[in-house]
Formats: sequence, C-alpha cells, structure tokens
Amino acid sequence: MRAYASTLILMVVTVASFKGGVGKSTTAIHLAAYLQALAPALLVDGDPNRSVSEWARAGKLPFKVVDERQAALHAKEFEHIVIDTKARPDEEDLRALALGCHLLVIPCTPDPLSLRALGLTVTALKSIGADRYRVLLTVVPPRPSRDGDDAKEMIEQMGLPLFAASIPRLVAFQRAVLEGTTVAGLKDPRGLQAWDEYRRVGEEAVSLATRRSAYATTQTPG
Repeated sequence: MRAYASTLILMVVTVASFKGGVGKSTTAIHLAAYLQALAPALLVDGDPNRSVSEWARAGKLPFKVVDERQAALHAKEFEHIVIDTKARPDEEDLRALALGCHLLVIPCTPDPLSLRALGLTVTALKSIGADRYRVLLTVVPPRPSRDGDDAKEMIEQMGLPLFAASIPRLVAFQRAVLEGTTVAGLKDPRGLQAWDEYRRVGEEAVSLATRRSAYATTQTPG
C-alpha cells in the first residue's frame, strides 16, 4: 500500500481557459498525476466535451476520474481535487471557479490569439477580485524559435503571475492521449522530459498553496 504524506493540505486546483487548444485537459491530467503521487487525487471532468473521461477510458491513469455530476459523491474520499472546466467560461462561471479553489491554472499557448484570450480572462478575474491564479505557458516550440521567450516577456509585462516552468511542444503528449496514459507512463525518454516540466509545475502549485495556507493561519485571530 502506498504511504501518503500526512502533512499536505487539501488542494483544489482548477484549470480553465478562454480559448480551446491550449492544453487545458492535458494540464489537468498531469497535475492530477503529480498530486496523486503525494496523496489521493480526484480529477473532475467538467468539460462538456468529456476529453478527460475519454483519455481515462483505457484505465491506465493513476488517479480516479469522474464527471462533475458525480463529484460530490466522491470528493470526500480524496485529499486533492483537480477540476477540468469547459472552455470559454462566462463571467459568472469564472467567478465560481476562481473563488472555489486554492489555485486557478490558466494554460496559454505562445500565439497572438491565445495571448489575447488570456488578456480577456485576466481582465474578468480582476473585475471579480480574484487573485489565486497563475498562467502556464504550454505547447512551446523548441529553439531556435523565440515564441516562448517572447510570450513570457509579454505576460510578465502585463504584470501577470506566471509559472517558472513551461510545457514544451512534444509528440509525447499526442502519444499519451492515444495510449490513455500520462507522458510519464510512456516508454519514451521524451515522455520523461515532458513529465519533468509538469512535475515542476506541480511542485510550484503545492508551494503556492502551502504558503497561502500558512499566511491564512497567521491571520486567523487566536
């Protein structure tokens, strides 16, 4: 039996975007896999396309996947919950998502349309007073392309919080979908390279949630 760490806080991580094709479901799956290695994790498929549920059909993912209609029944059995949402949520949905989690992860590809959608997303987040979010650059082309560097610089100039790690554009992710597993489950060294970046994202997400929990504790009247 796996021995899980007992000092971790409960984390609810939501993955959302205003544009499709940015690796939203891929990010949700790999963050759930990282958290599962720390403590029992549940992935809630809230996207009407049910991309995550289809990915999980082969039964090779290391965590449980349920659709949103079953979430309440299963949530109490898990220490971590990752929520994959529908693309392009309206402002009311975004408010509920942002205020109902410890961290909102916003995947963004380094292209003008995605960056424009990111700006709209963050404008909406600021309008509702949400601050528990972080942008994740995904599908970053390999060098010598500077698309990733240019996008990172633009996001930083916008004053937006950005994960230190970024997710490269690799065929390993397509193979993982076809095989119904994570990139860590592939027998391919490029899969391990891809997994290493999501591992770094997971570490940073846990660190952020832990710091915020510690701050909230110190602000609670004794």
